[in-house]
Amino acid sequence: MTTRTSLQSRLGIGLTLGVTLLWLLGVTASGLVAQHEMNEVFDSALEETAQRILPLAVTDILNRENGTGNQTTPAMKDHDEYLTYLVRDQQGNLLLQSHDADPRVFGTLPKEGFLTTSTHRIYGASAVSDTLYIEVAEPLAHRREAALEAGLALLMPLIFLIPISLLGVWWIVRFSLRTVVEFQQSIESRGAGDLSPVVGDRLPKEFEPVSVAVNRLLERLHRALDTERSFTANSAHELRTPLATALAKVQRLKTQVQSNQLKTNVAEIEEALRSLSILSGKLLELAKAEGGGAISQNQHNLVPILAMIIADFEGQVPERIILTLPEREVNSFLDPDAFAILARNLIENAVKHGSQNQPVEVNLSANGTLRVCNGGKVVPADQLALLRNRFARSKTDANGSGLGLAIAEAIATGANIRLHLLSPATGRQDGFEAVLNLVDAR
Repeated sequence: MTTRTSLQSRLGIGLTLGVTLLWLLGVTASGLVAQHEMNEVFDSALEETAQRILPLAVTDILNRENGTGNQTTPAMKDHDEYLTYLVRDQQGNLLLQSHDADPRVFGTLPKEGFLTTSTHRIYGASAVSDTLYIEVAEPLAHRREAALEAGLALLMPLIFLIPISLLGVWWIVRFSLRTVVEFQQSIESRGAGDLSPVVGDRLPKEFEPVSVAVNRLLERLHRALDTERSFTANSAHELRTPLATALAKVQRLKTQVQSNQLKTNVAEIEEALRSLSILSGKLLELAKAEGGGAISQNQHNLVPILAMIIADFEGQVPERIILTLPEREVNSFLDPDAFAILARNLIENAVKHGSQNQPVEVNLSANGTLRVCNGGKVVPADQLALLRNRFARSKTDANGSGLGLAIAEAIATGANIRLHLLSPATGRQDGFEAVLNLVDAR
């Protein structure tokens, strides 16, 4: 199975991450702008507070009867005091302070304007010819807390918007690529024998050339297969007819000659023509097997076909073959003609090369597994691996062309199924077995 991600997944994930990243950048920029604006507002509040309190503080200090000692402004009720202030003279002597003010926060001598320390933002203003100073301080932690709350307020909607955007992006991508997915599924689901044009009328403009190229390729492949099948059929007729005619004439000549030596020579010619006829038939079967016609567009029940093949063999080897068939149909996309060739070659191989005093077992199970088993000597592993090749034969005295298993392998490969060759056979100490699952044909 491929590990590549689909275009739909790439677009969905990419667009969602892109939108999320843009939102985060937008929130970050908005937070920085909001923090800058809040700092301006807080600075303005410091300045306004200093200008409001300073005239009242000056009046209070100048109207005192007991000198200029320090006094603390009483609190009306307990509360968190974010703004604290001190009123001092130009030498730094403390004259007035808010109830929660900490003199250590402020500098030794008062100054005008804004000042930022490690913990506070301070604003200073003067009055009475720079003899009295007021300094108002605000904790920087208060500003950071306000900025954090503002940032969280901007981020909170993203918790709901990101999943919604993810669903929205996936839906839009899925809706936009639905015709492409249908096009992909239509190609993926069809069997190897389905060479009909692929419908691509609703594809996006960017994918139209793909549809056109696929249909052109299918058309060329269909013409090539038709041409090859026609050539195979014509070749079969042109080769078999002259060979059959020559064989018949030799057989007639054999009955007419009187000399024993001449009869022997004619018999040898007859056997050579018969072998040539069988070889030509096998070569034509191999050509058909490798021609790409192993898959049918529709499923077919293979049970009656196998029964008919076994009936043909009964006339050649009576009571030698034990056939086991399922009670229900076994449907497969394997072409009936290709299946007949495959089964006939496997059974012929078992009959010809198996032990003559042991039966050949042909079993077709309900799940589509075909097993052809025969007795005989164990085939060594090195020879077993070569039996799929053309003209390859194990060490045996039986006549044969060495093409039977090569034909079966070619048909199995064309149908995308695996032909297993086992020796010894399953559950036995000897013999040979061929196994394949017919319903896997695609």
